[in-house]
Amino acid sequence: MIEHDTIELLRECDAGIQMGIAAIDEVKDHVADRAFFQMLDGYQREYADIQNEIQGILHTYHDEGKDPNPVAKAMAWFKANVMMAVKDTDAEIADLLTDGCNMGIKSLNKYLNQYGAADERAKDLTRRLIELQDRQLKEFRRYL
Repeated sequence: MIEHDTIELLRECDAGIQMGIAAIDEVKDHVADRAFFQMLDGYQREYADIQNEIQGILHTYHDEGKDPNPVAKAMAWFKANVMMAVKDTDAEIADLLTDGCNMGIKSLNKYLNQYGAADERAKDLTRRLIELQDRQLKEFRRYL
């Protein structure tokens, strides 16, 4: 049970990270404020660092990770591009990314509870990802 829960928890984290990186990619070139742009760039690096750790653990279990749900990914892409076409402002970008962080935190906490038998490394990485998204929420507020 530990191995199954560990793999499933890490797979969900992997998919969430891919969504986070993709969301930032979609909006980053529309950001006007240089500090905001640099912040987003830094968050992408942090996501990539956590993803590398997750991939390393999954590799030991001979697992490739998980791609995000294609429907969720398409909807996120559509929402980002429509919003950027209508209101191309830093406030709109912060609003969009805030929604994504809220969804990510909610999902990750759900998976943390659902896969409670996961090993401590997987749980720690999940908590770090939740903390990263919580920190983003707090920093994005100044741009809303």
